[in-house]
Amino acid sequence: MKPDWDKLMKEYEGSSTALVADVDCTADGKSLCGKVGVSGYPTIKYGDPSALEDYKGGRDLSSLQKFAKDNLVPMCSPSNIDLCDDAKKKQIEELMAESSDSLASKIKEKEEELANVEKEFKEKVEKLQAQYQEYTTEKETKLAAVKDSGLGLMKAVKAAKAKKGGEEL
Repeated sequence: MKPDWDKLMKEYEGSSTALVADVDCTADGKSLCGKVGVSGYPTIKYGDPSALEDYKGGRDLSSLQKFAKDNLVPMCSPSNIDLCDDAKKKQIEELMAESSDSLASKIKEKEEELANVEKEFKEKVEKLQAQYQEYTTEKETKLAAVKDSGLGLMKAVKAAKAKKGGEEL
């Protein structure tokens, strides 16, 4: 992925509206990575610098280029309110009128909701994995029982009869 990322950085070098960069989260960039929620490597983030989103797309050059072309554009935000539709402008104005403490509380609440969604998903995947393991064990037991009931011997006898020409029609 690194060579493709480097090519994309070159393409956006000097852009006044988009930044494509990399940060070494194991060295000087460690505090920045912690601030924006990077926990695994490589991680790609995009969007408003104060509310970056995780990129989930392809890691090859053409996927990265398509995503960048479609998404690395000025977008509606408190710093680009002129790009917002009326509903978003109203929402931004309402949020701007709130105190920092109120916003922090609401952000914490929403982040807890996100964490709960992730926790619920993980629990469901664990249940699914346990069920899959149960079904696999059940299948293997049934297959072994069928084979142990004489299937292999039946096939051997049939083959031996066919070889001797003793197959009945």
